[in-house]
Amino acid sequence: MDNFQALFDYVQKLSGKTLSAEEKQIFIAHFKPKKIRKRQYFLQEGDVCKYTGFIVKGAAKTFTVDEKGHEHILKLSIENWWLADFESFYKLTPSRFNIEALEDMEILQITHNLVEEFIKPIPAFSAMQNVLSQNNTIATQKRMQSSISQTGEERFQELVNDYPHFIQRFPQNLIASYLGLTPETLSRIRKNALK
Repeated sequence: MDNFQALFDYVQKLSGKTLSAEEKQIFIAHFKPKKIRKRQYFLQEGDVCKYTGFIVKGAAKTFTVDEKGHEHILKLSIENWWLADFESFYKLTPSRFNIEALEDMEILQITHNLVEEFIKPIPAFSAMQNVLSQNNTIATQKRMQSSISQTGEERFQELVNDYPHFIQRFPQNLIASYLGLTPETLSRIRKNALK
């Protein structure tokens, strides 16, 4: 039940609406708890993203691999974030991304059909989805703008300001890839920031 309490709290906080006891039972009936071991995939490139998962515990990375075998981190995810390739999830098309656990994880997962049939009609969930959609659009625009117009130092500072816990939680090579930098450049930027 603790896993579900994290989800209930999240939905209620984002939506500003209270879930009834009956609505909570609908969540419990349709979200399935799942454990994912460190280095295990939630989704692999080419597969259809059949589930979205709410992270109760742990962390993951969403990434692509180029023709030279280099990883490019698109997203780092932690507790109270959602896992999915949403294009693949909603359109049921093959994913262009991989999602891999960086730590042992506990998630609550649900299929697209169950979201549409049972969960979306719940007013708090629908309101949460609207807020989440707005937040994701803003974050995507901000990330695109920073990647084309900010220096590495500015991108690093923005990450420190927006997600200070990422710096302690994730290895430097992942942070560097997320920021579009080499590990050496990130190391130099971090050293200069500490002066």
